[in-house]
Amino acid sequence: MNLTLKSLSIHNGQSFDLTVPTGECVCISGASGTGKTLLLRAIADLDPHEGEVILGEAESQTMPANEWRQKVGLLPAESHWWFDTVGEHFSKSNPVMLKKVGFGEEVLGWQVKRLSTGEKQRLAIVRLLALQPGALLLDEPTANLDAENTKVVEQLINDYRKKTTAPVVWVSHDPRQIKRVGDRWFQIKEGKLVEGKIQ
Repeated sequence: MNLTLKSLSIHNGQSFDLTVPTGECVCISGASGTGKTLLLRAIADLDPHEGEVILGEAESQTMPANEWRQKVGLLPAESHWWFDTVGEHFSKSNPVMLKKVGFGEEVLGWQVKRLSTGEKQRLAIVRLLALQPGALLLDEPTANLDAENTKVVEQLINDYRKKTTAPVVWVSHDPRQIKRVGDRWFQIKEGKLVEGKIQ
């Protein structure tokens, strides 16, 4: 399923047009404050916006926001946790995926407050993928991870993309990461998406 943005405009006056084909990973970068996070939040229908967002045949404005967000999964730069224990945030356990990011099933019984920022981020990625969204919106998903765990997470997301052919929009500031994971790369400049060449 393609993910398509048509004249998607957010409150700061920016307007974006983009098509991310089935199974493709598009990386986006830009200076602080240029609207990268706002763009992802608008695609996920978390912030007010105008224009169209379409995934396959589904249009975001034709369905309730919570239903849309089951199709389009957003991983924010800082993960959110609502309950006391890790397991309360998972509808079902996925021991294979937990093991891939370095945890045993016992982590489900841990208190969230004992987790480091990096542990929260790795678990948030597992939590998101377990929902099997049709598209992924990733806001610097490895910013709080060391080099080893960054590679683990990159591989996990790549495996998911290949298995499900989900289109991916990945915000990253790291040129080396963009080269590893991206099929195309855009910068936000003067409120527009400007395609660059992956070096």
